Amino acid sequence: MPKFYKPSEVAELLNYNKVTIIRWIHAGKIKAIKIGRDYRIPEEEVQKLLGKKQETTRAVLYARVSGRDQKEDLETQLKTLEQYAVSKGYQIVDEVKEIASGLNENRKGLKKLINLAKNKEYDVLIITHPDRLTRFGFKYLEELFTAYNVRIETVFKKDKTPKEELVEDLITIITSFAGRLYGRKNKKLVQGFKKLLTEVENE
Repeated sequence: MPKFYKPSEVAELLNYNKVTIIRWIHAGKIKAIKIGRDYRIPEEEVQKLLGKKQETTRAVLYARVSGRDQKEDLETQLKTLEQYAVSKGYQIVDEVKEIASGLNENRKGLKKLINLAKNKEYDVLIITHPDRLTRFGFKYLEELFTAYNVRIETVFKKDKTPKEELVEDLITIITSFAGRLYGRKNKKLVQGFKKLLTEVENE
C-alpha cells in the first residue's frame, strides 16, 4: 500500500516552510491528493523532491517599509517575494522584514543579511525593488553580496520616482525627530510638513 505524507511532514523532511509546500501544491509543482481541507503527498513524489534538494538554490527574502503605518505593505511585499521564490523553485531559508528608513545604514535586518551571506547560508537575496534594500549605494551593496557569492534578484525593476522616494524619506526623518523632541510622534507637525510638500509639488 503506497505511503502518503502530510505537507508539514514534507516541509520538515526538506527543511522548508509548510506554507511553501502548500503553495507548490497549488502551483502544480507537487502532486498531491486533497482530503477534505488538507493534502496528502505520495511517497514517490517526496523521494523526487529529496533528490532535487541538493540542486536547490537557497533564498533569503527581504522586505522593508519606512513607517509603522505601512505594516500591511510589509506583508504584501513578503507575499510577493514568496510567490516569486516558489515560481523559481528556490528554497526559502529565511525571511527578514523590518520597519526602518532606507537611509539608515545601521539596520538590524541589513546586518543580518550580511552576516548570513558571510556564513554562506544562502545563494540569492530577493527584494521587490532596489530601494527596499537601500535608498542610496545599491551598487556598492550588490558588489559586497557578490563577494560573498550571493546574488540579488529584484521582482520589479522600478518602484517609486526619485522625487517620491525623497518625499517619503523626508517624512520619515521629520516623524522620527518629532518623536524624539516631544517624546511621541507629533501628528500636527508631520501633517503640516506633508501639506507643505504637497504645496511645493503643485507650484
